[in-house]
Amino acid sequence: MAKYFGTDGIRGVALEKLSTEFAFRLGQAIAVVFSPKEVVIGIDTRESSPLLGYAVAHGLNAKGVNVIFAGVVSTPMIAYYSKIKNIIGVMITASHNPFTDNGIKVFNKGYKTLDEDELKLEAFIDHGTLTHQSYGQFKYSDDIETEYLKIYDDLNLSQTHLKVLFDSAHGANHQISRKLISTITKSFHQIGNQPDGKNINLSCGSTHLSAIQNEMKQQPYDIGFSFDGDGDRIIALDSDGTIYDGDMIIYMIGKYLKSKHLLNNNTVVLTKMSNPGLLQALKNHGISYELTDIGDKYVFKALEDNDYTIGGESSGHVILRHLLHSGDGLLVAIYLIKILDELKTTLKEMTKNVTIYPLKTTNIKGISKEVLKKPNVIQTIESIKSSINTDGLLLVRPSGTESLIRITVSHKDLSQVENITQTLITLIEKEGQNL
Repeated sequence: MAKYFGTDGIRGVALEKLSTEFAFRLGQAIAVVFSPKEVVIGIDTRESSPLLGYAVAHGLNAKGVNVIFAGVVSTPMIAYYSKIKNIIGVMITASHNPFTDNGIKVFNKGYKTLDEDELKLEAFIDHGTLTHQSYGQFKYSDDIETEYLKIYDDLNLSQTHLKVLFDSAHGANHQISRKLISTITKSFHQIGNQPDGKNINLSCGSTHLSAIQNEMKQQPYDIGFSFDGDGDRIIALDSDGTIYDGDMIIYMIGKYLKSKHLLNNNTVVLTKMSNPGLLQALKNHGISYELTDIGDKYVFKALEDNDYTIGGESSGHVILRHLLHSGDGLLVAIYLIKILDELKTTLKEMTKNVTIYPLKTTNIKGISKEVLKKPNVIQTIESIKSSINTDGLLLVRPSGTESLIRITVSHKDLSQVENITQTLITLIEKEGQNL
């Protein structure tokens, strides 16, 4: 089991768990495990990100590794540059978490590191010998943005009639999102674009949709997009503020790709968190789906292993694999605008045949995750899953980033959702008392 790496890199309280010494050690570890000649580093807008970024760079430089420092860029930009340049990429970000947290994502030639590599990195962090060799070069570069913008050349984008509102969460894509969206429409408004080091994701962005919903009430907008702190997630909204999560976005784009014969194997990739009503709508449209465990690395593996075109999570992490190998909220937003313009339609029209089932997620705090290994808990969960079959969803799991157990229940019958949720809360709290 990994000690520091979770489902999405390393994450923790900034300058406590994630100290500059830790970041320096990680830089040295990357140099030893991967033996790179060059590494690109990007940061988000948290006040701790420059310190951690420079510390990783120092650790690399001290091992003779050259560092390209990109400054504030989105995670997809680092992933893409790492891939096309065939180098290691490091992104300093805690994504949708508050500014008090931070994190480090490591990409090996554009792809998230393998479990075995992460264990090697951790072993060096804890036990490796720190050294200072011939000092590597350190340079700032705008090449990361230049290369990233080339992705959009093949889309043949034209001016849109849509009036666009977008929320950049005071985060990593606040500059690049404005640059790109302003090229396709003169009618746009951006919020969440004044980072001060402490306001990233603060009452804004994809986890706090009230900010963009309130803004949409002030003026008439055709479409809205809300990104997260590092720019790899997106939630869409229509003119009346209706929310379209990652699964709904995959449904819409999946239908479009199918009509253009671009949906490889006629299949989209979703997770076990996907709403059963949406899955039924895909079936009705003749589109198959594969469900993975939660985590973008599992979605990506399914996409790669089976040569699928699109996949993602309800949280808004969507991968358009025919355009970019990693999730990118901005790319998805631009692609959605392109689709709506081409088809002369709306989000509401594209999803009119989807009936979303009631869904409830409950977090139980202060209970050890070991409770989920108790026979009575396992048996009860499996029994409920069998009873609801394909008419519903039940997922009980420990959080990968927080100390809590998360219960998610969905069913076309709301009373079933409530009853199942309460049954499991009572059981888990009782069984977890003495752990």
